[in-house]
Amino acid sequence: MAKIDTIIFDLGGVLVDWNPRYVYNQVFKGNTEKVSWFLNTICTPEWNVQQDAGKLMAVATEELVAQYPQYEEWIRLYYDRWGDMLKGEIPETVKLLKDLKASNKYRLYALTNWSAETFHIALERFDFLQLFEGILVSGAEKMAKPDKAIYELCLSRFDIDRRKAIFIDDSLPNVKAAEAIGLKSIHFKNAGQLNKGLKAFEIADV
Repeated sequence: MAKIDTIIFDLGGVLVDWNPRYVYNQVFKGNTEKVSWFLNTICTPEWNVQQDAGKLMAVATEELVAQYPQYEEWIRLYYDRWGDMLKGEIPETVKLLKDLKASNKYRLYALTNWSAETFHIALERFDFLQLFEGILVSGAEKMAKPDKAIYELCLSRFDIDRRKAIFIDDSLPNVKAAEAIGLKSIHFKNAGQLNKGLKAFEIADV
């Protein structure tokens, strides 16, 4: 196995705690069944990923309001209160990232599904993003994981040898897509599990 020299991180769910439930738990006064219904039926993950792939939030919102006018108020809250869905960094994983950076042995990059219209909020809030040599934001590229093209773009743009790289993501479909193009991957669940996964690839500086 080629020695690993590059680690590519997903952001949301790995280093950043983002979840629309933080807003809608307030909106629906703790009614978790209603929150799940709304996020699985109206403002769905599939709808949100369209914006991660470059669709304008205003356009997406108006289209959804036209489709579900009875839920207009709740739909508009999705992007009006998007910043409140960002709870903060995931400290255990951020520490691991900092340890990797401090070792000075690895090139560190991020490949994230994120709207180009909101990514500036993350850059303003999270200093650890400066640790990456480069960040590829799906919304700016008009494509999103698990489209294999975005992985190829990341590898080519940052001159990454896939044989010497590891990709980390909390989404299993995203991990499988990376593996399909020959990129070693770890399906992230928590920092402890990630630590063990990295050590399995002979990365001991964590």
